Amino acid sequence: MVQLDKEDVQGILERYGRKLDPGAISGEFTQSNQEFSREYETFREEALEGDITFYEKWCNRAEKIIQIKPKPEKILVLQESIDKVHLRITPIGAASFAVLLGMCFALTGILIGAITIFLGEFGLFFPLFLVFFGAGIIRPVMNLPNYFAARYRLEAGSQMVLCVLYVVMYMRHTSNLEHAIKFAAQHLGGALSLDFKKVFWDVETGNKLTIKESLDSYLTEWKKYNLEFVEAFHLIEGSLYEPSETRRIELLEKSLQVILEGNYNNMLHYAHNLRSPITILHMLGIILPILGLVIFPLVGSFMKGAVRWYHLFMLYNVLLPILVMGFGYHILLKRPSGYGGVDISKINPELRKEPQVNLFGVNVSSKFFGFFIAFVFILIGFLPVITHALQPGYDVEFFGQKFLDYKDDFGPYGFWAGLMSLLIPFGLALGVGLHCRAKTKNVMEIADKIDKLDQEFAGSLFQLGNRIADGIPAEISFSKVAETMQGTPTGNFFRDVSINIRKLGMGIKEAIFNKERGAIMEYPSSLIETSMKVLIESARKGPQVVAKSLITVSSYVDRIRQVDERLKDLLAEVISSMKSQVTFLTPVIAGIVVGVGSMVVNIINKLQERFADIGGVGGEATGVFSNVAAIMNIKDVIPTFYFQFVVGLYVVQITIILIVLSTYIERGVDRLSAGYGVGKLLIPATGLYIAVSLIGMILFNFLANAVSNVAG
Repeated sequence: MVQLDKEDVQGILERYGRKLDPGAISGEFTQSNQEFSREYETFREEALEGDITFYEKWCNRAEKIIQIKPKPEKILVLQESIDKVHLRITPIGAASFAVLLGMCFALTGILIGAITIFLGEFGLFFPLFLVFFGAGIIRPVMNLPNYFAARYRLEAGSQMVLCVLYVVMYMRHTSNLEHAIKFAAQHLGGALSLDFKKVFWDVETGNKLTIKESLDSYLTEWKKYNLEFVEAFHLIEGSLYEPSETRRIELLEKSLQVILEGNYNNMLHYAHNLRSPITILHMLGIILPILGLVIFPLVGSFMKGAVRWYHLFMLYNVLLPILVMGFGYHILLKRPSGYGGVDISKINPELRKEPQVNLFGVNVSSKFFGFFIAFVFILIGFLPVITHALQPGYDVEFFGQKFLDYKDDFGPYGFWAGLMSLLIPFGLALGVGLHCRAKTKNVMEIADKIDKLDQEFAGSLFQLGNRIADGIPAEISFSKVAETMQGTPTGNFFRDVSINIRKLGMGIKEAIFNKERGAIMEYPSSLIETSMKVLIESARKGPQVVAKSLITVSSYVDRIRQVDERLKDLLAEVISSMKSQVTFLTPVIAGIVVGVGSMVVNIINKLQERFADIGGVGGEATGVFSNVAAIMNIKDVIPTFYFQFVVGLYVVQITIILIVLSTYIERGVDRLSAGYGVGKLLIPATGLYIAVSLIGMILFNFLANAVSNVAG
């Protein structure tokens, strides 16, 4: 008997393993484990966002400066979140950065307080604000890994149904879990793709011994958040051990059914429980704060100037947006994973490039274009403040109304200055909106095209599968389906494949996937790409296997579409309510408040001037005039310019927050759709606010003049 050494045995096993393993035959669509896992490092850098990698760097730097060790139970939670988001930091680094950042704010506040005392301008508001703010942000900043992990789970969760679909599609014709996971990872993109690459990475680096062990370890992380996803994969794993082909297929189909039904039930409960939090968000974030602004012009007067515009700014433009975002974040945390939109820019890196916009004949990035537009309008809006700073005492009148009307250095109380302040929120909204629109418009057009294509594609696959099942070769079946679907996006795709086969002499694989002339180049749909790869993979086993695979895939896609539509119906009422708040209620209420506030300021200003004429201010008058004049000191009232600036900025902030929140509730963490929503809705919403404020300020100004004339 011939004795074989270990290397000979390994060589024979690898050589014949490649022949016996159906997945290994199709090497054009898979890679070796080592080559595939090597992509993890590169893919991690691309998949993680700038804010996360920036956070990584500062945590590592902070750990070298000062080491703060959290409580043991806190370390476990932070480490779990750090591992989930693939961060290269430690819990000590996260805690050190939080404490260091809080100390920086607190020390800055103490330094400002010391300087103001030294200069004789004793003011404790900003120093105390910075000290308390620094102390207050330590815990939230320390929990940033938990926030990143929650957002990451939402993003990964929106791809779970597609993930199970791709694995099932592959394993239906090739019972190889390893290749099926690679197949899914190559077509998912984003968070879940990064996780699957990490599964292979852990095996290659020795953290886990086998792919199954690594996968099971990864699935354990999802038991608390999406048990259906774990059950679906366990069914898929169970299909590997079934000797009966019929039973194996049943388990694969059951896995898809489990995750679809589980997602629907979870989203049903979420939609029912969503109404109360959204109502609270609407009241605490919009109605009460904006209506509460009405009293602030008078509060400053009655409190002898204790309330200034910068107090209002800190409350409404710093603290309140943070609280609203925090409350919205907790609403999102309860969103079940497993369903949502897919950001196609995560799958196709070419779509992430910053678009160019023509500005005065020069091509600039959309970010610079938006910044330039915002800067110009904001600069014009601040002209009253800039003019007074450059030339104190300067003022002019238009139609009997002063342009600046500065009262010492307390701010511009002039009617025209108040109107000019409207350009500040409008410029900010215009800059942000145009940037988001330019950045997402073309990509969203491609996404809409792909979505329409995917909706038709299930029926086209069914037709193609039936033609092949009838004995018609696949090459001819493409042209037959193209004739039937003529004039539709799907028909155009099949026509392009048919032209490449008939006129260029390409095979099916080249006709579809050729890097220069392949039909898939014009239709960057992940569903079409995976379906066509399934066709080519299953073609090695004969036309009947191809036909059955295509018909089954068509059935899978139809089922997913039906569940998607039902889920959209569940959230339709809530999303519609939030969009009406963004586009109508918030800007109208805020505009009316600004108009009323402007009227109050104008009335007090006019009345004080009347009392001054009759000696009621700083003079010899006694009785009711002197008492009223003392109360109505215009210098104690917040100027309309600053009041509108605070309200307008808050309208822009709350509009962006609500747009992003409604998009994430509906589609999961889909930044492309959120950016498109901001570009589409922010400018009209702010424009409505500007229009209502402008009309209100003009009308109420006439009313204020009438009141002052009567008083005079």
